[in-house]
Amino acid sequence: MKTINFFTDLFLVFVASDASAWIIRNATETLTGTNLTINKSEMGDDGLASIPKSRRKRYISQDDMIAILDYHNKVRANVFPPAGNMEYMLWDEGLARSAEAWAATCIWEHGPPYLLRYLGQNLSVRTGYYRSILQLVKPWYDEVRDYAFPYPRDCNPRCPMRCYGPMCTHYTQMVWASSNRVGCAIQTCYNMVVWGAVWREATYLVCNYSPKGNWIGEAPYRVGVPCSACPPSFGGSCSNNMCFPAINSNFMYWFK
Repeated sequence: MKTINFFTDLFLVFVASDASAWIIRNATETLTGTNLTINKSEMGDDGLASIPKSRRKRYISQDDMIAILDYHNKVRANVFPPAGNMEYMLWDEGLARSAEAWAATCIWEHGPPYLLRYLGQNLSVRTGYYRSILQLVKPWYDEVRDYAFPYPRDCNPRCPMRCYGPMCTHYTQMVWASSNRVGCAIQTCYNMVVWGAVWREATYLVCNYSPKGNWIGEAPYRVGVPCSACPPSFGGSCSNNMCFPAINSNFMYWFK
């Protein structure tokens, strides 16, 4: 996959060798000490109004849920420098439902605004055939190449629209230590407006996170020996370099 351009107004475009296209977006940058999400409209009202109402729902499968969750925990367990307070991530059905409701709108924009005050959100969309759901998730992790702990060095997530440079905020949301729940949904959208162009058939992935991360001026986690700085509520339980919750399985989260 070859990166064409980085739009640091929380926007990144990928084009694959088979002419399939990727775009991923993130809207979890917030002002330190506030609960407000910084959102910038990237499409005019005309673009949003032109989206047709008829769409085919594509529910996320059990295998996709497990793959997304396992990938997040693999990334979180292997951060560098190592994290002393990284929390094990669980699948949350409530977050999945909220992601499903937003994905069903087929609007290439973060939302709904009232939820983004409390939730983090990563978006990804592509056209063309794909073999695995992780092909929509892995580009978020790939931003690690442009990230320098504890804060973005070359990344500028607050840059105005259509400026150029790398971004990191999808990755930092994935590894935000206290963001310990995720829920995602997939939607197949027809005639979806993406950055001013109409995509005849697009696969749209929405992942919501709680508690939200990417607070400006804060590091995503605390450096230290794994599990050396777990919150007291975890009772000292540790698994695979992560603070492990008091439950033995998250089966109930997957299938509620």
